[in-house]
Amino acid sequence: MSADRGTLHVSLVAIPEAAISTLSGIYDVLNALRLLSGFSDAIPERSPIAVEIVGLRRGNVDLASGLPMPVQRAIAEIEETDIVIVPSLLVPGGNWQAGRYDGLVDWLKAMYARGATLCSACSGLYVLAETGLFDGRDSTIHWSYAAGFGKSFPAVRLHPERVLIAAGDDGRLITSGASTSWHDLVLYLIARHAGLAAAQAITKFFALQWHQEGLAPYVVFSAPTDHGDAAVARVQAWLATNYSVARPVEEMVRRSGLTERSFKRRFTKATGHSPIAYVQRLRVEEGKRRLERTTAPIEEIAWQVGYEDPAFFRRLFRRLAGISPGAHRRTFQMPASVGPAPAGRA
Repeated sequence: MSADRGTLHVSLVAIPEAAISTLSGIYDVLNALRLLSGFSDAIPERSPIAVEIVGLRRGNVDLASGLPMPVQRAIAEIEETDIVIVPSLLVPGGNWQAGRYDGLVDWLKAMYARGATLCSACSGLYVLAETGLFDGRDSTIHWSYAAGFGKSFPAVRLHPERVLIAAGDDGRLITSGASTSWHDLVLYLIARHAGLAAAQAITKFFALQWHQEGLAPYVVFSAPTDHGDAAVARVQAWLATNYSVARPVEEMVRRSGLTERSFKRRFTKATGHSPIAYVQRLRVEEGKRRLERTTAPIEEIAWQVGYEDPAFFRRLFRRLAGISPGAHRRTFQMPASVGPAPAGRA
């Protein structure tokens, strides 16, 4: 902790690619320890955390949405801080242009060397990864950025299905995954530095929830198609609408025109999945959609996507999606208490 009367200083980084919802949300929840001291006895009268928005220079910076955010201090003015958080960034196509923020990257490395904890919310990891401090470390990021990030920073071990990972010396390299898992990040920081009771009080006030099931239920399977293997791409296109056929791998081999051994080798190399694992992911993904958008029984959905044995479908679904089919439906369907669902196409 900083020597400033035991106050922990948090530097929240604002750069043009930052998402205002994540940045402002993190600021508001951390700052709530100062504003809500009377809400619960668990919240200390004097907040142990002081958060400020920092950037390349003082003054307003236009964020990714075009809305301005005031930067309270420039990083050049900050010689020491306790926690640095880089919020979600908008990275079109997942392609990050390294080297644009060399001054910020150098500052991050200097802060870490002086004992600071470095945190990313979702795609904020792109900036942190340029420090090299995350090489060989377990980290998480939004699942939609995983492929692009992996190409730019192959030395970082990614786990997009995980909500929060604290790695490095004394857990000082912290990453949170998709979108609103920044909730888990700030609750973790509050629990770690202000106590679990304070974090629970903040959870109740803002109606936040820990993502106890992980992020696997939110991951949408996106099959790679830019691999350049025409035979595999042709089979993928057919399988997209024929995933429920019996003995799908046999049919895939036949349609590829290759020997079974050659097809399986090329398919796995091109897609990163064995043919049967690929089929299973397609079927579970379609099962998710039907659970979310229809009221069909799980047994019927299992049959529709290609499984005669509902018990096998349930086991496979839990393994790939992280939760049971019934729990998935409860999580993503509109609650009945809200009223009738709006009209629209399924």
